[in-house]
Amino acid sequence: MGDHYFSAEPGAASRPRAIAAQLGGRTVEVTTDSGVFSPGRVDLGTQVLLRHLPPPPPGNLLDLGCGWGPLSLHAGLVAAAEGTGTRVWALDVNARSLALTEDNARALGIHSIRPVTAAEVPADLEFAAIWSNPPIRIGKDELHALLLAWLPRLAPGGQAWLVVSKNLGADSLQAWLAEQLGAEYGVERRASAKGFRVLVITRAVRAG
Repeated sequence: MGDHYFSAEPGAASRPRAIAAQLGGRTVEVTTDSGVFSPGRVDLGTQVLLRHLPPPPPGNLLDLGCGWGPLSLHAGLVAAAEGTGTRVWALDVNARSLALTEDNARALGIHSIRPVTAAEVPADLEFAAIWSNPPIRIGKDELHALLLAWLPRLAPGGQAWLVVSKNLGADSLQAWLAEQLGAEYGVERRASAKGFRVLVITRAVRAG
C-alpha cells in the first residue's frame, strides 16, 4: 500500500506541529504530525461535516478513521459541555494518528475518548452514532468493505454521518449504500457544500 495516511506505521519522519482548530464551539490548539491525514489543518470535508453534525448522543460514538482526532475531539468537547455521557471510540489503522488523538484529548482534558484499532473494539458493541470522513482513497473495494463492516453496527435508531466529495463519488456511494443496507436503513443527503455531500444513514427502531 506504500506510505499513506492509511498505513499502519507511517514511514515519513515525525514532524510534530501545533495548529489552531475550531472544535467544540471554540478555538483549541492541537498537535498534528507528518504521515497522518491533513496535518496542516482541519480538512475542508471535515469542516463541512462539523457544521452540520448534531450534538453527540448518549452512549457510544464511533469516529471511523479518526486521523489526529478532529471529530473525536469535537464530540468530546461538546459532550463534556452538555453532559451527554458520550463515549467516543476513535478508530484508525494508523498508529501515529491514534497516538495524536490520545495526546490531544489528554491536553484538552477530555476523558471520554478511547483511541482504538478495529481489533480493540468489542465485537458486540453497537453505536448510537458513527461520524466519519471516510478514507475514499483506499480504493472502492476497501472502502465498501470498511463501511459494510461498521455501518450495520449502528444501534436501532442510531445515525451515521458521513462526508464525501462529490467528485470522488458521493452520489454513487449514496445509492450503493441504500442498496446494500436495505430497508432497515434510511440513506439520505442531508447537505451539500463546497463540493462535499453530507450523507446520513439512519437505522430504524425495531418494532415492539
